[in-house]
Amino acid sequence: MTQGTGRSARDTELVRRLRRDPFVVQTVRSTAAATLSYVVALWLSSEPAPLTAPLTALLVVQVTLYSTLTTSLRRVNSVVVGVLIAIAFSVLVGLSWWSLALIILASLLVGRLVKVEEFIPEVAISAMLVLGVTQVAHTAWDRVLETLIGAVVGMLFNLVLAPPVWVDTAGESIEDLARRMRRLLLDVAEEFTGAPPYERAAARLHEARRLDNDVADVDGALRTAEDSLRFNPRVKEGLLHRIVLRTGLDTLEICAVVLRVLTRTITDLAKERAGRDLLPRPTALALQETAQHTADAFVSFAVLVTVSGSEAAEAAETRLAGELRAARVCRDRTADLLLALALKEPARWQLYGAMLAEVDRVLDELDPEHRGRRLMEELDRQGRERRERRARRRLTRRTHTEGERKT
Repeated sequence: MTQGTGRSARDTELVRRLRRDPFVVQTVRSTAAATLSYVVALWLSSEPAPLTAPLTALLVVQVTLYSTLTTSLRRVNSVVVGVLIAIAFSVLVGLSWWSLALIILASLLVGRLVKVEEFIPEVAISAMLVLGVTQVAHTAWDRVLETLIGAVVGMLFNLVLAPPVWVDTAGESIEDLARRMRRLLLDVAEEFTGAPPYERAAARLHEARRLDNDVADVDGALRTAEDSLRFNPRVKEGLLHRIVLRTGLDTLEICAVVLRVLTRTITDLAKERAGRDLLPRPTALALQETAQHTADAFVSFAVLVTVSGSEAAEAAETRLAGELRAARVCRDRTADLLLALALKEPARWQLYGAMLAEVDRVLDELDPEHRGRRLMEELDRQGRERRERRARRRLTRRTHTEGERKT
């Protein structure tokens, strides 16, 4: 009975993970949309195998509704432009090596002019496919029809079956980043009470530098989440969600940079000490305790940023405030000890002061009051930009109307 329950729980967890995996969801949605567009194209197109329709749907149905809508327009434009170029070339020349070169060159140049962005190669691909078949004019317009079918099916697919909101996935990525930063800072804190060799301190520095790649990965997940909130009927406060997550990641990115600078300072200190203890034991213990509380604050901050529900947010904020308060108490004790140490060893006062300044910067960035100010500033900026865009649109419509009246 226990084994069956455990297996059922594992199966449930596996299904939950698959449903939350953007790759799995995208694969299923793309397959369904491509198949549906092929069936529709069989009804409406005269081609026996209208594969352009599923191809278009496959490329159009992106992971979010926003990217689907924006991608569809560019892809349809790229295919139609390529077909028109092929029709023009078919009237003048046949298919040969030099005409193929000319049509590729013309397609890439025209694709750049019509601003289809990442679908510039699709202009040339469409032109080559149409030019290379018999009965060019008939096939060309069938290809346009199939492209429109695929694009429409892809858009309707996301409108009827709204894609998931990837906020939770982005939140998990942010929390994973915070946990990696916590582990690194805890590992660094262990070095304070010993005499780490220069090579080991340098390894910590390289590990801190690799956080840049982690931040980039989380940024990609967050961009997907931001797109999934746009034009999505499930979401009522998409702007607020986007700003909360974005400012949270910005804060962790700043902390990652400071953490890298801290590991650089410790590497320099280890090089100078040449196998001796980095710090006297009382100073080392105080700095280690400060780092431990700060490391825990990383995770609490990430939970505060990603949690849903007011009660959970209040609990996370209370926990974060407690950890920051404990870290500052230890920080003040550390500051007194480092000051006394700098007076004894004036040649190293810059390194001692740098460690304290880097801890202060992290604590300031994680402070809830600082975060609240950043949220308000970002909301004000977003609101101001939206008002400016509306004002420009009104001015453009007014200018256009006045021009028509004069005409």
